[in-house]
Amino acid sequence: MPADRPVALDEYPIHQAPLSMKHVVSGDRNAYDRCIFHVFDHAGRAVLILGLGVYPNAGVIDAYATLRVGDELLAVRASDALTDDRMNLSVGPLSITVDVPLKRLTLRCAPDPADPHGLSYDITWTAEFPAVWEPHHVQRRGDRLMLEGRRFVQAGQVTGSIRAKGEEFTLTPGEWTGTRDRSWGVRPIPGEEGGRAAEEYRPEGFHWLWIPVRFEDRFVMVIAQEDADGHRTLNEAVQVFPEGSGRRDVQLGWPHTDIRYRPGSRHPERAVVHLTDPADRKPLELGVEILNSSPLAVGAGYPPAGDWQHGTWQGRGWSDRRVYDLSDPAAHPMAAYGVTDHSARFTLDGRIGHGIFEHGSFGRHDPSGFADYSSVAQ
Repeated sequence: MPADRPVALDEYPIHQAPLSMKHVVSGDRNAYDRCIFHVFDHAGRAVLILGLGVYPNAGVIDAYATLRVGDELLAVRASDALTDDRMNLSVGPLSITVDVPLKRLTLRCAPDPADPHGLSYDITWTAEFPAVWEPHHVQRRGDRLMLEGRRFVQAGQVTGSIRAKGEEFTLTPGEWTGTRDRSWGVRPIPGEEGGRAAEEYRPEGFHWLWIPVRFEDRFVMVIAQEDADGHRTLNEAVQVFPEGSGRRDVQLGWPHTDIRYRPGSRHPERAVVHLTDPADRKPLELGVEILNSSPLAVGAGYPPAGDWQHGTWQGRGWSDRRVYDLSDPAAHPMAAYGVTDHSARFTLDGRIGHGIFEHGSFGRHDPSGFADYSSVAQ
């Protein structure tokens, strides 16, 4: 084994602890640092979801990209051993380049020489609004810390192209939107299932909404996490304006959501998020029309995915490409127990915007009328 030596980042005065920048303060194996991007058109034809993460105490870096077009989901995944070069955000054919921090990033997926019809893209993501912090997110199971995350979210425009199945999508401003989320902290990596926490502290229900929306002149972010009885454990509703506009961020009260589900399922079709203008306490309605849907448990590596999950060791230089048929929900029964990201058209006080309606509802949720885990359908 080589000696433990300083890494390039140690040259900069950015340390938060008396450790090399190659080490994180927490010794928890579930320490992570990652991102997710959503790129989608306003007509609902395509949803591209991609991300990259590092797991310092597991020694893993991995990345993924999924493209939903019609009833097919094209997926590219890659994983490798984490190196000391933390500025190199690439693994296999997937890469993210920070051109100007918080302003402009380049997202790439190299084509597969063996499959000219496979997924590839070259995208420039440009911020149109300042990055905004999300609430500090903490979840425990019994006394065990399961998740603690620091996050920011941002919306912008995207240019470039996506290629798949012999078709090329040109990303035109005004017709496509890009949102992104950056988070770091502690989040479960598969491998510690079982024990008392799994047996005695299984929640009766979990209800989740994460809604970043880009309008022409403002960005709206709504978050709501609830227990089985509707008790709110995470909450956010904020309106953000472009830099230089002279307008401050505005909190939009305590959001309440009415969701119309597809009959016999927990798949949302339309929704209204009830907000409040703090200036005059006037009610505001954020209308939601679902355009396209991409389950994160299929292809993207989020639990309870059965073929690959983030942070798991796959060996050096692992990569994988798959095509999933989403026309039959029964072919992916576990997807209903994971979060789904829906591209959507939004309305707010006469404005039309576009964003992501991320939703997951598992087990009992009294406000929605869901009884238990057996009532899940897709």
